[in-house]
Amino acid sequence: MKNRFHTPTFMVNAALGGSLSILALGGVYFWLSSSSPIEEQVTNKTKATSVEMAEDGSISANSNTQEITVASPEVVATLKTDLLTSEYIAVGAVPTETAADILEPIDIEKMVTVSHGDTLMSLLVAAGATRSEAHGAITALTDVYSPRKIKPGLDIALTFAPPSGPNAVKSATQEKEREVGPLRAMQFQPNVERIVKVSTTEGEDTKYIAEEIQRPLTMKMARSANEITSSLYLAATNVDVPNDIMIKMIRAYSFDVDFQREIQKGDSFEVVYEAYYDEDGNLARTGDMLYGKLNLSGDDLQLYRFTPSSGFTDYFNEKGQSAKKALMRTPVDGARLSSRFGKRKHPVLGYTKMHKGVDFAAPRGTPIYAAGDGVILRANRFSSFGNYVKIRHHSGYETAYAHMKGFAKGIRKSKRVRQGQVIGYVGTTGRSTGPHLHYEVLFNGRQVNPLGVKLPAGEKLKKADLKKFKTEQAKINKMIKDLKQPAAIAKLETN
Repeated sequence: MKNRFHTPTFMVNAALGGSLSILALGGVYFWLSSSSPIEEQVTNKTKATSVEMAEDGSISANSNTQEITVASPEVVATLKTDLLTSEYIAVGAVPTETAADILEPIDIEKMVTVSHGDTLMSLLVAAGATRSEAHGAITALTDVYSPRKIKPGLDIALTFAPPSGPNAVKSATQEKEREVGPLRAMQFQPNVERIVKVSTTEGEDTKYIAEEIQRPLTMKMARSANEITSSLYLAATNVDVPNDIMIKMIRAYSFDVDFQREIQKGDSFEVVYEAYYDEDGNLARTGDMLYGKLNLSGDDLQLYRFTPSSGFTDYFNEKGQSAKKALMRTPVDGARLSSRFGKRKHPVLGYTKMHKGVDFAAPRGTPIYAAGDGVILRANRFSSFGNYVKIRHHSGYETAYAHMKGFAKGIRKSKRVRQGQVIGYVGTTGRSTGPHLHYEVLFNGRQVNPLGVKLPAGEKLKKADLKKFKTEQAKINKMIKDLKQPAAIAKLETN
C-alpha cells in the first residue's frame, strides 16, 4: 500500500502551507509593530497573488488587482488588544475603559510650613486657594482648634482638586489661571496625640467641616544607663535618651553639679522616665523623669521625683532633701563655660580686668532661666551689658544676666518670676564678641563666684511627707529592679 505521506502532491502542499503560515505570521507581526499611523477608511490599489493547485498536482500563481479597505483605529485597537492583552500602552491602543482609568485627573497634594509672621489665610492663598476657600476652611477649623494656636514650624498638608483646564476662570484676585482646583482638605498635627482635619462635605466644594482624630498612646516606663567616656550628653545620646529627658536630668542636678568640671571619664549615669508609644510601637513623646543617678568619682547622687503636701513637685535625694537650692548655678541649658570668674584679659578692651561673673557660650536664641524665685529690679538696655535683667532673691542674693538677644514676653521691672522661668534669650548685644550669657551672682550687693558660692538648701521632708516619700521611693526602687531584668516591662501604679 502506497504511503500517502510520501506522495509528491502531499510534500508540495505541506511545503507551501508551511511557507504561507510563516509569511502570514510575519506579516501580522510587522503590521502590529509598525509605528506608522493608519489613515481611517483609506482605499488603496494593491496586487494580490493567489496560489492554486490544479487537479494534476501542478501549481499556478495568479496575480490580480483588488481594493483593500484599511481598518479604522477602533478595529485596530480591538485586534491588537485580543492579540496582545498585556501590551495596551506599548502598542498605543488602549481600550476605552482603560484609558479613562489612566487619564482620570488626580488630586494635588501640597505641604506648607508655618514661618514667623505667617497667617493661615496667607499660607492657604499662597498655596493656591482662593480667599473664599481659605475663609471657609478657617471658619470650619475654629470649631475644633483655634488658628491663633498655630505656631511656626508646623507642617500643614493641603489637598486641591485638579485644575479645570486651560480655560479655567480666573478669580478676581488672580492675574493668571489657577494651577490647582478648589481646596478640598487641610490637615495638621498640633501634637503627637491629636490630628486636626478640615475637608469639604460630600458633593459640596465650598462647604467645609472640621474633625479631631485622637491617637491612642501607651505609657511604659523606660530605663537608660551608660558609662561616661567624654561627656554626659554624648553618653546619653549613645543609648537613645530623648533630649527632653536629658534636659530634665541636667536641670535637676544643676544645683549641685558643675557639668563643666565635675564630670570625668569613668563616671556613669542612670535615668528612669515615662515613655509614650503609638499604635505602631514608635516613641511618640516622653513624660516625667522619675529617677536619676549620677556616679561621680565613685559617689552616687540619687534623685527621686516626689510631690509633698505643699503641692510643689521636686526631686529629693534618698534622705528626703530637696535638690533645689535658692539659686541655679547654670541658668541656661546645654551651654559651654567659656569664661570663669576672676581676672582675665578682656577680649574686646585688650587689657587685664576683673571678670565679675561667668560666661556661658550657647547658640543665639537659647532660652535663659531665672536662677531663683524673685522680683525683677530692671529689664532694659544697660551700658556695655546690652540687654540686661537683674533679679532680687531672698536672703540677700541677686542675679544678673547680660548680652541677651531679647526679653521673654512679660519680663519687666517689678514683675515676680519663678525659678526656671524663661526671662530672655542668648544673644550678643552690648560689648560682646559672640553669642553668650554673662551671669552674675551678688550677695549683699557684692559679686561672688556663681560656681563656688555655697547656696542655701531647699526643702527637707519631715514627718508625714517623709513617710510618704519613703513609700514612693521603695516603689520606684522595685520598678528599677524589674526594669533591669531581661525583657521586663514595668509600669508605675498610680493611686
